[in-house]
Amino acid sequence: MSMRINWAILLGLVLVILENTVVPWLIPSGWSDRLLPHLTFILTIFVAGYAGRHPAFLFGLGFGLLQDMLAYGYLIGPYGFGMGLIGYFAGLLSEYKSYTIGLFSWVILVFGMILDSIVYWIYNLFRLTNLQFAHVFYWQVAPTALLQLLIALLMYVPVRRYLVKALPSTGEDSSE
Repeated sequence: MSMRINWAILLGLVLVILENTVVPWLIPSGWSDRLLPHLTFILTIFVAGYAGRHPAFLFGLGFGLLQDMLAYGYLIGPYGFGMGLIGYFAGLLSEYKSYTIGLFSWVILVFGMILDSIVYWIYNLFRLTNLQFAHVFYWQVAPTALLQLLIALLMYVPVRRYLVKALPSTGEDSSE
């Protein structure tokens, strides 16, 4: 299988718009500082699983930098760095194991926690936050990762159906 990367980029732009306009209205105001679902991160994991590590790295880097510039804070680069790095490692993982729904769920959950942890540690490095990691993990990282898992499972079948195209098997006759 391979991925229709142009459609993935277009879907990524739509998800950036949804993530910054519609999603804040859907999350209750009491939880708005806790739940920050990253829809383009989920799509980066899809790209990693079906297009490979290099396209996933560039996809994550590009959309992470776009998110940094649009909404997320005082620095340009933490989400770009984190999503690019995670896209690369998720793509590297997909070279060794085929992406089933179980592996995909595990990757979304674990790498979602790693992404938010990377952003926290970069902010902590530059002393832009004074919160303890245990507090941030409990109140933001874990709930966000669980919400991302739920969204990813809802997106799994439609995204896979429309963005992944089947390659002809080698046993089929070619029309030469």
